[in-house]
Amino acid sequence: MRLLVLDPIGMANSSYGPPPLSPRQKKAARGHGEPGARWKAPCSKWMTTGALTALVSGLAFAQGTGSVHGVVRDAGGLPQADAQVMAKDGGANADKVVTSGANGSFVIGDLKPGHYQLKATKPGWVDSAAVEQDIGAAENRPVELTLGAHEGFLKRLAHAYQDDWHPSGTSGPAPPRRALASPLNSPPFPNADWSYGGSPVIGEPDTNAPPLMQALYGGANGNAWEKSRVKIYGWLEGSVNFSTSQNSNYPTVYDIFPNRAEFDQAVVYIERIPDSVQTDHFDWGFHVSGLFGTSYRFTTNLGYFSSQLLDNRRQYGFDPVLEYVDLYVPQVGEGLNIRVGRFISIPGIEAQLAPNNYVYTHSLLYGVDPFTDTGILGTIRLNERLLLQVGLTAGHDVAPWTKDARPSADLCVSYTFNSGKDNVYPCANGINSGRYAYNNIQMLDNTWYHKFNDSWHMATEAWFMYQRNVPNVSGPITPEKGTNGAVCAPGQIRCFAPEWAMVNYVEKQLSPRNYVSIRTDFLDDVKGQRTGIKDRYTEATLMWGHWVGSTILLRPELRFDHAIDRPGYDNGTRRNQFQFAMDVIFKY
Repeated sequence: MRLLVLDPIGMANSSYGPPPLSPRQKKAARGHGEPGARWKAPCSKWMTTGALTALVSGLAFAQGTGSVHGVVRDAGGLPQADAQVMAKDGGANADKVVTSGANGSFVIGDLKPGHYQLKATKPGWVDSAAVEQDIGAAENRPVELTLGAHEGFLKRLAHAYQDDWHPSGTSGPAPPRRALASPLNSPPFPNADWSYGGSPVIGEPDTNAPPLMQALYGGANGNAWEKSRVKIYGWLEGSVNFSTSQNSNYPTVYDIFPNRAEFDQAVVYIERIPDSVQTDHFDWGFHVSGLFGTSYRFTTNLGYFSSQLLDNRRQYGFDPVLEYVDLYVPQVGEGLNIRVGRFISIPGIEAQLAPNNYVYTHSLLYGVDPFTDTGILGTIRLNERLLLQVGLTAGHDVAPWTKDARPSADLCVSYTFNSGKDNVYPCANGINSGRYAYNNIQMLDNTWYHKFNDSWHMATEAWFMYQRNVPNVSGPITPEKGTNGAVCAPGQIRCFAPEWAMVNYVEKQLSPRNYVSIRTDFLDDVKGQRTGIKDRYTEATLMWGHWVGSTILLRPELRFDHAIDRPGYDNGTRRNQFQFAMDVIFKY
């Protein structure tokens, strides 16, 4: 069957039909009923593409531009879907990129007259040879592009890194999005959107394509991996620090061991993120991850392999950091996500996992607040600016089956305003009676993000936390293992132990792969229950972040800490601490 393509003014332009069956396709068709039965659907899809080509061609003629159409095939003649086809112009015109359809077909329209080089690429395949074409006004030229043979897994992985470190500078159209425009660029910054915890960003597509997954997508089961939307990825992080302290940098974290190189994190993620861009059907996701390194001490939960730290004080350990399922219901508000399992404590700027932070070392504020919670959290988007979160957990940093678990409530609101340049995120986190137990702190937190212009923004966080009935460090009651007592008034056996803190980040983007971070920080540990020393602390940090592609991050920093009331650093022997620290993150 042939299809005659006419332009809008009725002139015969060109005619072409579906791609002819290769010997390999004919052999496949013979095993599936009547000859050609397997290819009926592609034929009909080709007709649809032909109709689209007709429209593109007609518009091209009307505007004095041309177009190309064709099919991407493999070396055996089979059409290849989801290949990127680029028309590169030797002149000043911008390159154009489209994605081949289910039957390998593509159309690139609105091409200004000139000389073009056309090329097809697909993860896991050798790029097609470039095809040269001179395209004039009102021309619609056919092109056949043939991808090379599959590469081995290691070659595919190597090419994924090569493409990341030396990008072509072109990409396909942005995927659909049901949210405000992202205020930031990522990279260089950890996140493109004003972040909130406990949920994927509702309305934002999952565009993460780590090198490991690119290598898997190009393999024999690549289509199955893509359709499943399950991804496996992670990173390795190492660091070095030079400090004026000799025994301990604490309460500076994560580099609490001074003057040494460390292996901070080896992390693996296995996850599926629900599709929250669509609004017509229920979707689901899950996340399982594990962490090995010195950072395990900052994610340890009582009841989750916690004896490594609480009983044995190991420098290196393993923690199953996050395990949860996500249930996405688009019919509630503008989207409801229900998370069940163990997840990162929801408020705040910083996170336990290295790539999610502006700076290698963490703020004083972050070093003593909750890490992870286990429970259920609902996140509902009321509109594109307003979001509400309500949850019930077992309390901070404890498994539900431990004696320290307490039913605890979470309530947070995220509101974006000023044309997306500002966001506030107040949270009441882990609220219960507040009686002393393992990390049973009551947290009232607020975060404010503000964008000054395209290259400058800031993030500010403040919290007030407390516990009731905390044992006096000078009294007869021994604090629970892994916790501190409080410096209570003379004669008190237990007392109320509050603390408050504030941190500010000022961020400057220098280039697409470079940024500078300036952090200032204050912590008042009123009764010494968080750090073990009743003191007020300040710190200032200057850091430069440099990306190689989007898979390697280097973060050298200079940091100065000061304890105001009494020596609080180096195991209570120093008031001041100065250090140079740096980490390197390698993503896979």
